[in-house]
Amino acid sequence: MISINGEKTDNTLKITLDGRIDSTNAADVEKQLDDIVNENSFEELIIDAQKLEYISSAGLRIILRLKKNNSSLKIVNVSSDVYEIFEMTGFSEIMPIEKAYREFSVEGCEIIGQGANGKVYRIDPETIIKVYNNPDSLPDIKRERELARKAFVLGIPTAIPYDVVKVGEGYGSVFELLNAKSFAKLIEEDPDNIDKYIGLYIDLLKKIHSTEVVDDEVPSMKEVAVGWAKDLVEYLPNGYGEKLVQIIENIPDSKHMMHGDYHIKNVMMQNGETLLIDMDTICTGEPVFELASMFNAYVGFGSIDASNVENFLGLSYDRTNYIWEKSLELYCEGKSEEEMQELKAKAELIGYARIMRRTIRRGGLETEDGQELIDFCKKQIESNIDYLTQS
Repeated sequence: MISINGEKTDNTLKITLDGRIDSTNAADVEKQLDDIVNENSFEELIIDAQKLEYISSAGLRIILRLKKNNSSLKIVNVSSDVYEIFEMTGFSEIMPIEKAYREFSVEGCEIIGQGANGKVYRIDPETIIKVYNNPDSLPDIKRERELARKAFVLGIPTAIPYDVVKVGEGYGSVFELLNAKSFAKLIEEDPDNIDKYIGLYIDLLKKIHSTEVVDDEVPSMKEVAVGWAKDLVEYLPNGYGEKLVQIIENIPDSKHMMHGDYHIKNVMMQNGETLLIDMDTICTGEPVFELASMFNAYVGFGSIDASNVENFLGLSYDRTNYIWEKSLELYCEGKSEEEMQELKAKAELIGYARIMRRTIRRGGLETEDGQELIDFCKKQIESNIDYLTQS
């Protein structure tokens, strides 16, 4: 039994389906759909499948014929069970099909992680949700899920989302992480064991960086960083802009995996195992690009105002500086002091270049605080270039 109703608003015709479509009623369903379509003129055709309980292969053929005659057709509010049918049969690749999402509220929930594109909330002891800043984030969520799966298949311990939900006007990915805690929380609660946590944190980082990615869809961090440098050429005096571009361009190309936003709020501990979250920044490149991101998270973003780092990580600036220095020391085990200092200088150089460009793009040249940060970054960039070109 099925109920079919059509409603036209402006140039959009919406058809609501309620019930089941199978071989016993497929012919009648098709006739009703054709009648509604032929009786209306429209530019966009939408099928609202919120109450559609089931669709068989006979029903799918009806949808396919409808799509061929109406290129604007899209299906919305599809339940999880019906969406799985569309996905398994490839219909989600033929036409826009939007899943009906459960609604969640994160009001009063603890923020346990945070990255460039969203925040991670603890909902209950078993569940966390990453809420994306961009309200039109469904393509970003799909991309992050694919990247997380690729990392997982390559042996990286990764939390993979099992559902997508609506959070306010935006969307979130749901993860099952029973009693998991971020490394930031662990260090806050157990500061005497900070070196142990940093050691585990660096062990995971080395595992990530030892993993080679052959997939060309994973972006290269070097290409991004070269772009940052080129944007700064006009703002750096005495040829320093050209030198900055050259130093970054001379960093070898690499297909080794990087997380891209590797800090202690994006690494979790669950039942003694370290897990990565916030996988939308996965990229490839030499470790120096990852270290530059880490430097910014622990030191760079607090260079002028330490509270930027303290509020973000929930630890004192002295402690985050220690985490950076200890992380670099452990990561560089087996390297000479000269090699470690060169790697550090390059990481700082790239990190400050990123901050300077970011500040300029956000109107920093027009504000006193912004200009102060830009001038500071400029001095650090010049100092590190001098060190790297004279050593």
